Amino acid sequence: MDVDAFIAVHRSDWQRLDELVGRRRLDGAESDELLVLYQRVSTHLSIIRSVDPESALSGALSTRLSRARTRFTGARSNTMEDIAQFFVFSLPAAFYRVRWLTVVVGLVFVAVAWLYAFWVGTPGVIQALGPDEELRRYVEEDFVDYYSENPAASFAGLVWTNNAWIAVQAVAFGVTGIWPVFILYQNAQGVGMAAGMMASYDRLDTFFLYILPHGFMELTAIFIATAAGLRIFWAWVAPGRRTRAAALAEEGRALITVALGLVLVLLVSGLVEGFVTPSGLPPWLRLTIGFLVLGAYWAYTLILGRRAVAAGHRGDLGAVDRGDAVVTA
Repeated sequence: MDVDAFIAVHRSDWQRLDELVGRRRLDGAESDELLVLYQRVSTHLSIIRSVDPESALSGALSTRLSRARTRFTGARSNTMEDIAQFFVFSLPAAFYRVRWLTVVVGLVFVAVAWLYAFWVGTPGVIQALGPDEELRRYVEEDFVDYYSENPAASFAGLVWTNNAWIAVQAVAFGVTGIWPVFILYQNAQGVGMAAGMMASYDRLDTFFLYILPHGFMELTAIFIATAAGLRIFWAWVAPGRRTRAAALAEEGRALITVALGLVLVLLVSGLVEGFVTPSGLPPWLRLTIGFLVLGAYWAYTLILGRRAVAAGHRGDLGAVDRGDAVVTA
């Protein structure tokens, strides 16, 4: 086959296809013409591939057909639209739906941590934790040095990845009903015992000064992840009028959004922990920065989240991505 002659004969069809694909709007006749040209150029591509499948002409026709296919099948939203949809509707809606459970989880955490702190402070317990010189070194040196013994940037990255991994596990393994509770308990135990030891040596003010600037948001993120994981578990236990599989799929898709959002939330708290907590800023300023980060989260959740939920968003995928549900009795 004479490829040059083939190009000369059919170039007008290819150019017309490019012209229609490039137009912003098509009327009925132009849409029909686009489909006809798509089929015709598909035939041309088949002929070329039978002769020289690796040629530049074959690649060019494939690209033309791909653009045309996208045009008449409907193009997906662009990346910026998807990002805006996620941060304005999906993420705040998912956070908002677990707001009350987040508060309950936080209260349980505080209660468990307080009980451990009280227990550590009882006579005989603090001595059982180790020699006095080791405990004194911990409360007077190690506790504070932990936040500054590594460069701020690397320390922030380390705590961010560690905490983000914990949060993702709490949500992803929430269906077990055990793993998020274990994570919450483990963190409450660690915080409570550290507080008890610091209080036993009259260093409770130092404890709060070095825990709260980043802990306001970091611990809240753990509460949110635990709440989301338990919501997924409850959807499996009590699906309501849905099948268990449908309830689990719906809540899993919607609330895994929480895990993705917490990766960014914990990045912020990691930056605070790396750069603000061990800094030489006045104590009131360090605490204020941490509190403002927490306030920004709740403002985002309560304001945008309420609006998103009122508009029908739940944090789930869009209708095109999740598919249609079959109504059954």
